[in-house]
Amino acid sequence: MTTKLVTRKFNIRPHRPEARGKAAPEARAPVAEGNVARAAMTETAPDDATAELEAISREGLSGRQLRAARRNATRHGLAPQSDFDAVRLLRARGIDPFRVDSALARMLPGNRRSEPTQADEDDGPQLPQTYSAPAAPSEYAPQERESLEVMEIQRDIARRRRRRLALLAARLLVFVMLPTLMAGIYYYRIATPLYATEAEFVIQSVDQEGGMGGFASLFAGTGLATNEDSIAVQSYLGSREAMMRLDAEHGFKAHFSQGHIDPIRRLAEDASNEDAYALYRRQVQIGFDPAEGLVQLKVIAADPEASETFSRALISYAEEQVDQLTQRLREDQMDGARQSFEEAEVAMQSARERMVELQEQFEILSGDSEVELLTGQIAALESQLIEERLALQEILANESPSQGRIAPREARIENLRAEVRDLRSQLTADTEGRESLARIRSQLLMAEQDVEIRQAMMSKSLEQLEQARIEANRQVRYLSMGVSPVAPDRPTHPRAFENTLVAFLIMLGLYLLVSMTASILREQVSS
Repeated sequence: MTTKLVTRKFNIRPHRPEARGKAAPEARAPVAEGNVARAAMTETAPDDATAELEAISREGLSGRQLRAARRNATRHGLAPQSDFDAVRLLRARGIDPFRVDSALARMLPGNRRSEPTQADEDDGPQLPQTYSAPAAPSEYAPQERESLEVMEIQRDIARRRRRRLALLAARLLVFVMLPTLMAGIYYYRIATPLYATEAEFVIQSVDQEGGMGGFASLFAGTGLATNEDSIAVQSYLGSREAMMRLDAEHGFKAHFSQGHIDPIRRLAEDASNEDAYALYRRQVQIGFDPAEGLVQLKVIAADPEASETFSRALISYAEEQVDQLTQRLREDQMDGARQSFEEAEVAMQSARERMVELQEQFEILSGDSEVELLTGQIAALESQLIEERLALQEILANESPSQGRIAPREARIENLRAEVRDLRSQLTADTEGRESLARIRSQLLMAEQDVEIRQAMMSKSLEQLEQARIEANRQVRYLSMGVSPVAPDRPTHPRAFENTLVAFLIMLGLYLLVSMTASILREQVSS
């Protein structure tokens, strides 16, 4: 709609009613008609006006509505006596008394009042005013056009919101609900019922407290004492070696290749060891509690008997592995102690043979006894020599000693001295073809000491051998069953509801992750 604005200029002059009446008779005509209408309304019977005012007061109008009616009445040149009277007068002229126009709307062309009011006639000089050409009957008023545009924008926003909600619902249906439905159908209708057998065992030693001292004794009798063995057994049970041994002895692959097993869990008849191992890691679950030292074993199979059989077989493999873990250590300890004892025994035997050879060579059983014997003989001869000297002195003490008695005494003393010298020479000097008794005694003494040392070493080796045997017995490990495997009487897997819920949460999380990533990338590209 096109609005034509025309500005008329008037000369500013003093207020003269008669002059103004002559200059613009057309402008006074509406005012006169309004005054006549106002006078006619004023002259209305008081009873009717009072009844209308009472009816308006009973409508329960708010203060805001009454204030809007008073402003509208003033804007249209009416002089109401009260707010209710303003409502009555505006309704009498066919005007909505509660219509509120903003300041911007009142300034638009067509919204300003073009009729001069009594207040205008009472004003001073006339200022330039604008007027708009009358709107075509087929066009909307500016207020209606603005309302229509706002409604169109609201409808467009609503259409976009509905379209986005529909697209969101479609994406959720395709990317979240449909995969969840497929997972639920699989778990409830297609998945093969499986049976789980659970067992728990702990690795113990014969004497966990023996052989420990200091800080290490604090952990004796707890799971930390055999922590390494438990971890090693756990690793072995989850290895390919255990899977291949279980397949060779109990037909693990053949069991999961049966036709009644669902295609997702079923193994192909010509499945490789890697495929079988991937299934083995899903069906055999092994856990370890480091605080208590418990190894938890859970075996899942298509029937309860096979599940129990597989579980007991794996437990037996674990027992063998525990024995192998300490067997080498025990053997090394025993071999070292046994070898040391044998070497000490051979050395002692050699020392004894050397001592016997010396005794046979010198024809002396003991150097100490020979020395004692010779020293005894020398002491006896020395005693006899002293007696002969005393007897000789007694003879010589006579005034006329007899030569017949002196000569034998002197000869006997000389013989005793020669015998003592000979005996002493046997102790310290070497004779022809024979070593001195001192040298012989030294060699025999060294041989005896060597025998004693070798005997002490052999005794120590024997003690070490016994200690190694005790330690080897202490290091023996064995499995103590906490929970024995028992075949279940009803299927334990799959857990349809829990698995379906997990599938829903996974798909929803993936959808949210992808959506947020796409939104962030779109914002970065558009910025």
